[in-house]
Amino acid sequence: MSKVSVDNSISMVLDKRRKKKNGKFPVKLRVFTSTPRKQKLYPTRFEFSEEEFSCIWETVRPRTKYKQARQLLQAIEQNAWSVANELEPFDFELFEKKLFRKRRDGTNVSYLYAERMEELRSMDKINTSNNYGLALKSFAKFCESEKKKIEELSLFDANVNWLSRYEHFMVEQGKSLTTVSIYIRTLKTIFNRAITEKEIEPGYFPFGKGKYLVPKVSNKKKALTKEQLKQLFEAIPKSPQEEKAKDFWFFSFACNGINIKDILLLKNRDIEDDKISFYRAKTISTSKGNLKKITVYLNSFAKEIINKHRGKSLAPDALVFPILDGYDDPVKRHNKIKNFTRFINQHIKKICKDNDLPIISTYWARHSFATSVIRKGGSMEFVQESLGHSSMDTTKAYFAGFDDNTKKEFADQIMNFG
Repeated sequence: MSKVSVDNSISMVLDKRRKKKNGKFPVKLRVFTSTPRKQKLYPTRFEFSEEEFSCIWETVRPRTKYKQARQLLQAIEQNAWSVANELEPFDFELFEKKLFRKRRDGTNVSYLYAERMEELRSMDKINTSNNYGLALKSFAKFCESEKKKIEELSLFDANVNWLSRYEHFMVEQGKSLTTVSIYIRTLKTIFNRAITEKEIEPGYFPFGKGKYLVPKVSNKKKALTKEQLKQLFEAIPKSPQEEKAKDFWFFSFACNGINIKDILLLKNRDIEDDKISFYRAKTISTSKGNLKKITVYLNSFAKEIINKHRGKSLAPDALVFPILDGYDDPVKRHNKIKNFTRFINQHIKKICKDNDLPIISTYWARHSFATSVIRKGGSMEFVQESLGHSSMDTTKAYFAGFDDNTKKEFADQIMNFG
């Protein structure tokens, strides 16, 4: 979009399209751009008759009784110009956001987090929104420890020294550096957005070399060995709930480590012959320009689980597994997915405990799939495509490394030149 031109592109106008019962018309703020040719009218709290508006606004020198009204209208117009001139190129959506909030809101941490959380919820990213909420609560506790209010915290306050003190506070409270990293990364995103929207100068960005470095923590590898996978697969569940949990855990493992949300969102039309094809829910809203459909070929076990737990409806748009309802709103759907994931985790842990196996969760199915493929000779590129990762670095994080038996076999054969 073009930058607002100075040729009467922002002005106060009397909206004469509909007269009010008192015979007056509402005063609107008019914003017009020539490229593209677009006009928007924004309401104000003022209303005048045609004669009043002429005496207040259209005359060069208004009489004394109209001067205050003129000054108030001028203040609205000047504020609009001030906001518009910050935008290059001009964007109506960003203009409206800046115009209708308090000037300090643009750098107020609580305000920016609330805005971001609402935006994420509208995109059906409930988990991410919740993470922002947890981060903000954590910052609030830290502010309380320093006798301050989170409502008063601005981006200018969250400098290198503040971040270092926050990290120390969290460690002293027994929190892991992983948690610190997750929370601070949300703040880093808020900073980047504020810089993009010209709410704060890039020089105030407190992250990077020579500034504050977000802790990098090596995640624990969540993968079972082939012996442990065999033991878990052959374990006998003690209840129908444990059996169902085990079925879905291994369905995830057998289907390229598909996560539980994607399993529950599968529709009948996604299944064709001996394969399922789907887009990861996680990437639909973030990779629209480069969406990659994942194809999973179904083995006999996966087909068995589908037939065992499939819903009654075979309509193309019906969900394969009747855990969700097609009419659920995003929050309700998120809660159902979370509850079903918790159900699997609770009962798979019971099976593991009874069989002297590591205590695992649904995440382990995805990591175990990736590690098993590579240990069997599959390439990292194959795993990346199977998991639907856009970054090889993400895929590498899923690999738990080679086990001792594999290393020993390699050592025994390295001198075999035959």
